[in-house]
Amino acid sequence: MNSSMIFTVGHSTHSLEYFIGVLKSANISAIADVRSVPWSKHFPQFNRSELKSSLNDVGIEYRFFGNQLGGRPDKPSLMQNLVANYDAMAKTKEFEQGVKLVIAGAKKHRLALMCSEHDPLDCHRCLLVGKALSRLGVSVNHIQADGSITSQQDIEEQLLLMSGKISDDFFAPREELLDMAYRERSMKVAYRERVPDKPDEWELSDVRHS
Repeated sequence: MNSSMIFTVGHSTHSLEYFIGVLKSANISAIADVRSVPWSKHFPQFNRSELKSSLNDVGIEYRFFGNQLGGRPDKPSLMQNLVANYDAMAKTKEFEQGVKLVIAGAKKHRLALMCSEHDPLDCHRCLLVGKALSRLGVSVNHIQADGSITSQQDIEEQLLLMSGKISDDFFAPREELLDMAYRERSMKVAYRERVPDKPDEWELSDVRHS
């Protein structure tokens, strides 16, 4: 098994049968679940226990990595302006250990990181974990909903085009422009804490006079 190649996939709104079909078409033999919250209210077939059982039934191994590689940090220091800070998350010991474990797992399996988002450009499996793996020399490939494959390198070209970084500064190093493009996209799609709604003026007036 080639440990220098890892896939990613999003379960999206697929039926269980369709999702397993996509995995089978890519010859995936193991799933590393990188969801921080491994359950779905609307798609219970992807709840952690149900999914693990269903995958095992068809010969696909399941492991949960949400604690190490999830996209929702549980420490304030890993948030920036209420948004998950991927740069900071990638430097934690937990994340580094998780990356080592999935690379080790890829020595035994044709491994896919799984999250919920349909598009890898909207998901930390690509913008955080995929980026880190790619920087370590791992070939990262994203399985799309139709079964087609998009490489991390293709994603990076899309990021540069979306951000306009190539035209912003022709003489800046590509890696610097790419880091900025990753950061810009991450700030748009990463987990964001909700700010509690403020009571309107009438409610405040009622409180003051109660």
